[in-house]
Amino acid sequence: MRFNRILLSSALVVVALVLQVSVLARLHLPGAVPDVLLLTVLGLALVYGHVGGALVGFGAGLLADLAPPADHAAGRYALVLCVVGYLAGLVKPENGRLKSATGPLAVVAAAAIGTTLLYAGVGALVGDTAARHVGLGSLLFTALLYDVLLAPFVVPGIMALARRAENDPLAETGSAAQGTDISAGWLASGTGLRIGGQRGGLKVRAARARSARAGRIKGVKRL
Repeated sequence: MRFNRILLSSALVVVALVLQVSVLARLHLPGAVPDVLLLTVLGLALVYGHVGGALVGFGAGLLADLAPPADHAAGRYALVLCVVGYLAGLVKPENGRLKSATGPLAVVAAAAIGTTLLYAGVGALVGDTAARHVGLGSLLFTALLYDVLLAPFVVPGIMALARRAENDPLAETGSAAQGTDISAGWLASGTGLRIGGQRGGLKVRAARARSARAGRIKGVKRL
């Protein structure tokens, strides 16, 4: 991974882990805990692809395994997030644009269910039956509910930061504009909000088109 990817991913993962452990885990919500760390991995995987998603997922999961008050074997959550990050990166948009919020929300829903099942399955292999006593059905429902409700507030911002860090100052402006649309498209289509940057971009393109037409007309008159 590039240095800027490693730096940004590390910072986002640490912030997400601190927020999850110090705030969300203390809310004592019924069932599962809202997994901000999972949403962070998903947002980065949708920008970096399957290889970057797997690496970020493994690092984030290993950090969660070692951070207190972890009470499970080290490497368990790292394996789960590595698999989830890899699979999420496979559905990365080819052109960097999201046409609607349906696809990313489906990814979040599938990841919430898959993470819970994988974590419980790996726990069963090592003799951890805590999920069986709590109730796997309740964990699946609450994990799905919490993560889907929290996703619109976390994943688009993560994707926007990752895309902005990817843009080289010396790169073409077209690639920079393409990078910003990947999160703006989700917000605009998923929430119905109108993004000011999109309106400004349309105005600039319209002004350029008018100036180009005026230049062609003047050229014809001179002839």
